[in-house]
This record gives sequence, structure tokens and C-alpha cells, in this order.
Amino acid sequence: MSNVIDCKPRETAPAPTEGPPARAASLGRLLGIDAARALAVFGMYYAHVGPFPEETGTWKSFLMEIPHGRSSALFATLAGLSLVLLAGGSRPKTGRPMRQTVVRIVIRSLLLLALGSWLVALGTSIVVILAYYGLFFLLALPFIKLRARTLAIIAVGVGIGGPLLIQWLWSTDTSWLDAFTAKDPLAMWSGEGLAALLFNGTYPGLAWMAYVFAGMAVGKLDLTGRAIQVRLLIVGPALALLGYGGAWLLGKLLQTAGTAGSSVADASWNSFDQAMSKALEGTDSANWDEEEWKAFDAEHASIWELAPDEKAVSGGFDWTGLASASPHSNMPLELAGNIGVALTVIAGLVLLLGRFGRLRFWLAPLIAVGSMSLTAYVAHIAAVWYLVDHPADGVGYATGWRMWAVFVVAMLVFAPIWRRFCKRGPLEYPMYWATLPAKLLK
Repeated sequence: MSNVIDCKPRETAPAPTEGPPARAASLGRLLGIDAARALAVFGMYYAHVGPFPEETGTWKSFLMEIPHGRSSALFATLAGLSLVLLAGGSRPKTGRPMRQTVVRIVIRSLLLLALGSWLVALGTSIVVILAYYGLFFLLALPFIKLRARTLAIIAVGVGIGGPLLIQWLWSTDTSWLDAFTAKDPLAMWSGEGLAALLFNGTYPGLAWMAYVFAGMAVGKLDLTGRAIQVRLLIVGPALALLGYGGAWLLGKLLQTAGTAGSSVADASWNSFDQAMSKALEGTDSANWDEEEWKAFDAEHASIWELAPDEKAVSGGFDWTGLASASPHSNMPLELAGNIGVALTVIAGLVLLLGRFGRLRFWLAPLIAVGSMSLTAYVAHIAAVWYLVDHPADGVGYATGWRMWAVFVVAMLVFAPIWRRFCKRGPLEYPMYWATLPAKLLK
């Protein structure tokens, strides 16, 4: 994310003129990364407040589902890329500069952990990703000096091994995680502790570090080079085809291989859904607050007993689950497909903004949003908290196309105006100031 990792002043989008090739390529890399961040932010806007498709299996539903899972994966890949660029890219810093950089990253990581946990504690309906990112950066630090090939190999290893461990956790006794969570300060504060950030949350580090390592590998490459850009534009679509196409093919092969356990689970979930629908019939549950949901759960506790125990039903390790590429399944094929999309978006924007100077002018608002992506991300969480989760009049606004469009337009207007007078975004400034003590390190 912008300036959370790299708080250096951003150059404003230049006039649509072509400079020397080296400078144009370097500027294209900088602006292309910012533009990619903005697309990731707007994609997460859509995933959180945009409409869901009313039907599945159509081109319309496919297009509407594109932002789900892929935008946050792009964000994570960009975070790994920015982490490496801050440390010197293909020529890592050494000595005092590297020590200062490490301290800056640690400070930002801890601030992200705190900010993300605080936002979750406020009671937002959005699954906040900031605390996950704070932990991801800390986990990535020991690998920051490795070469691109090594980082790519690690990304592949995590992308395969991480999902295997996640599936194993689903099929075994994890009471030790509950005992750990009960004493975890983060969990006691926000309800989302280290166990969730690492193992069983929406963005578990066991799998999502594959995105970070992939981004770090890209950061070690010379993104200003046309040959590297073209290679990434070949590798990216190939990975996307491998991931999504492979999942589709395996899904067809496994479609008729249902098990007795899965039919039992389906029957149990049908009973649960019917009981829940009957209990909610005639209520305004869409606008209930947290206390009203707690009262409902207390009164209808027996309904939850109808939900099947997935571990017991599955009968052990779910090998077929590894073939999934659905959003946030966190399985190998989804990781491969999402990384492919991220590489394609990053390389494509870097190439376009490095080659076509006039495009920088037209995309200046998008680039400005990307340069303050932390502000843009937190702003939409605050807006959803106020407009949907905890509205002042007790009646929340409806999510959908209109809310998504308003959020996007608001940021496209606000960001360029702010950047005209300030070098960093509103939240990027405090993040930068908090890291200034790192300069005192000897």
C-alpha cells in the first residue's frame, strides 16, 4: 500500500511530454505502481459495498465477481513489492541505511497491527486487512535481501504448503488455538488475534505470504526494463490461466465425485437455512445492531446446533478442496490465479505509464489515489461504519452500485486536490512522522 511502506514524497503527475527514456521508464514504474494500488483499493470498495450477482455461471456474474479476492491479493502483492523497493530493490541497502529501513518497517508494521485491530474493535462489517498486513511485513523482513529467483521459489512453496496446512487444520483438533487465542491481547481487544491472522482468518498468513513473496520477487527485478515488463505480461496471464483454468477443469472432473459426507452436510445446512429463515421471517434483521443480534442468538441458540460439524462430516483431510479457486478459498490454484492477475496489472500499468506520457495526465486522479492508499482504504471503512453499520438515525444506507460509485468518485476528486498542496495523504503523514526516530539509529 502506498506510503505505508514507502513514505518518500511522490512526484506529481507530469505534463504529457516525453522525457529521456530512462527517466520516463523510472517515472512509469513509480506511477504505475500507484495506479495499481488505486485499482486494488477501488476493487476492495466494490467487494465490500458493491452489488452481488443475482445469478451464477453467466458472463455478467463473472465480471461482477472479478474484484472479489483479486483486489486484496493485488494489494498484498504490491505490499511485498514496495517492501523490497524501500530496502533498495535489486541492490539492497547495507549497514546503517538498512538498519534504519528495518526499524521503519517494524514501526509501520506495529502501527498497522494497532490500527487494523482498532478498526475491527469498532464493530465494522468489513473484514479489515490492515492488521494482517502489519504481521505480513514482520514475517517478510528476514527475507528482504534474497534474490528474485529465491523469493519466487519461496512464494511457490508457501502457495502450495500453506493451503495444505490450512486444510490440515480444518481436519484436526485445534483446541490449542482456542487456548492461545484466549490469552492473546489482540484477540481480547478486537476479537481477531494472531491465530486468525496466521491460520484461520480471512487472509491467513499461511497462504497470503505467497502474495507478499511474489511481490518481493517482482521488486527485485528491473521493472523499468521493457524486457522484464514483457516477460511479466507473459507469466501473469499464464499463471492466471493455470490457476483459474486448472480449477475449472478439476471442478468438472470432480463434479460427479460427490461423497456421502458432503450430502449429509448439504442436508444439514438446508435444515439450518430453513430454521434461520423461519426465525427471521417478518423482522428487519438487515438493520439490526450488535445487541439485537446477540439477543436473537440467545433466543434461538438451538438453530446453531443444526449446523454440521464440517470436520466430522468431511471425514478427514479434504483433498478436493485444494482444487478450489473461488475468492478467499486460499487454495493453491486461487493463489496462482490471483498472482497472475496481479503481475499482469502491475506490469501493464508500468509499461503504459512509462511509454505513453499523455496517459499520465489522464490517469493523474487514479495515481493520486494510489499515492495515499492507506487513507483511501481507511476512509471507506469509516464511511461504511457510519452509513451502514452504525447509522445515526438507526437506518443504514443500502449498499450497491450507487454507494460504490460515490466512494470512487469522492476519492478521485479528493486525492488530486489534496496532493496539489501536500506531498502525502492525511494518514500517510502520521505514519511517516512515527518512523522519523529511525533516522537516529547508528
